Amino acid sequence: MTQGIFRQNRLVIVLAIVILTIMSAVAYLQSEQDKGDGHPSSYSNLPKGGKAAYLLLQQSGYPVERWDRLPQNLPTDAQGILLIVASPESYPRSEESDAFARFLLHGGTILAAGMLPDAFVTQADATTGELRVGGIECKPAAPTRLTRGGSISMDGVFKWASDDTTPLVHFVDNHGNAVVVSYPAGKGSVVWWASAWPLENAGIREKNNLELLLNSASGYKRVLWDEYYHNEHTAAAGHKPVVAYKWALGQLALMAIALVLTFSRRSGPLVPRLQPSRLAPLEFVETLGNLFRRAHSTHVAIEIAFQRFRQIAVRRLGIRGTSNASEIVEAMSQRGFPLPESTAALVRASEAAANDSTLTEKSALQYVRALNFAARAMEPANTNPAEKTAPSP
Repeated sequence: MTQGIFRQNRLVIVLAIVILTIMSAVAYLQSEQDKGDGHPSSYSNLPKGGKAAYLLLQQSGYPVERWDRLPQNLPTDAQGILLIVASPESYPRSEESDAFARFLLHGGTILAAGMLPDAFVTQADATTGELRVGGIECKPAAPTRLTRGGSISMDGVFKWASDDTTPLVHFVDNHGNAVVVSYPAGKGSVVWWASAWPLENAGIREKNNLELLLNSASGYKRVLWDEYYHNEHTAAAGHKPVVAYKWALGQLALMAIALVLTFSRRSGPLVPRLQPSRLAPLEFVETLGNLFRRAHSTHVAIEIAFQRFRQIAVRRLGIRGTSNASEIVEAMSQRGFPLPESTAALVRASEAAANDSTLTEKSALQYVRALNFAARAMEPANTNPAEKTAPSP
């Protein structure tokens, strides 16, 4: 009897399982999308997370631990203690800023990275400058403990703005702006990085960034990695159940639709099963290519390559989405991604070629190669694309 009931309703059961699986997958993907690139939390393995740096310090024998409590709870005997505050998601209130000041007064050290530090530490004066796209090489300004590893890579827009000669400048970017400084504060000291890139998962592997982190964290009896300002401690409680209710209602609605469709199919018309195509994938590609050839649509390939090139340029260079080819080439040159003249000429002419239906396949191939080369030149690893091999005409 039970087996008969199961056979009659097995389609409903299978559909319910499939729907629940799909909804769980959508919820997971949505949560990952909400995270974006993440932030320098020691729990995050996203590109901008700090889990790799935290585990590396821990496994290398550094006395590192997470700090997720109020600044008022920082040790009163702060001598020999380093607090790492990297790209916080919120800024402290006045009483919390006072707690940081007491921590410095009692001999503690604060490493503030990737932020305007005024609310966290005293005597700080930083501002925004020109964007460092994709990580720019920053050279040592003086032989110090932090510069022993050599040049580092740094992104972001912040720079040190103070004219006071008290702070010691360790690194400067290609415009001469100070990006790593340190200075005494009370009985302690402050170390400021213009960006948290050297300790992020995606940036710690760049040139000498690991050495900067290790040099900055060495010599302390305790290293506290702040997690308090990476938590939503100021958000009102109770907003997450609302999202859960919405997902539950959505699941119930989809299950109701599935039940209606399942039982209605029992009395519906029979439809013959679709026969799969016998064409192999390569035959499909050849068929599609012959179709474009007969239609004289070689310029479509140029249009597709140009649209992809412009999307990458908008994302990497921060320009308008309606910029033409000449403006993009000029912006690439200004941002440190110059192209060989022959390639730049092809890229400038590609926008017009995308509308030329009389273009030959050989000419179209040259334009596509030039656009693909220019798109690859804007990748972060290609700091000097002019040295790369340009496509042959």
